[in-house]
Amino acid sequence: MDNLLILPCDASQVSDGYHTFEELYEHRHLLFINLLAAYPYSAFKTRRNQENTELIGWFIAGLDLSFGQLTYHLPEKYWSDLDIREKNNNEDYDGHSSDDVLKRLNNLYQTATHKV
Repeated sequence: MDNLLILPCDASQVSDGYHTFEELYEHRHLLFINLLAAYPYSAFKTRRNQENTELIGWFIAGLDLSFGQLTYHLPEKYWSDLDIREKNNNEDYDGHSSDDVLKRLNNLYQTATHKV
C-alpha cells in the first residue's frame, strides 16, 4: 500500500455513521457462518494455513467449491459452534485474492439462483 492513514483511535470503533468496523466484521462473520451451514458438504475449518502456520485467536473457515475456494478468517470464539469438517491445514488453498472471493461469491449466487 502506498498510502498510510494513521488514526488516533481504536480502528475497530471507526464508524461510517451507522456501523463501526467492529460491527461490520461481526456481521460478516455471522453471514459467512450461515453460508457454511447452507453448504455443509463443502464447508471446512482449520487452524493452519497451507504453510502449516496458525494465526493465534483466529482460524480459517471455507467452502471447497467446483470453481474454487471461499475462505475467511473467523475469531476463535466460533470454532466450537461450527459442526463442519476439520482439516489439518488448508492444503487446497489456491492462492485466491479478495477479488477472487468476491467473484466466487457472485458465482455461487448465480449458480444457486440458476442465473448461470
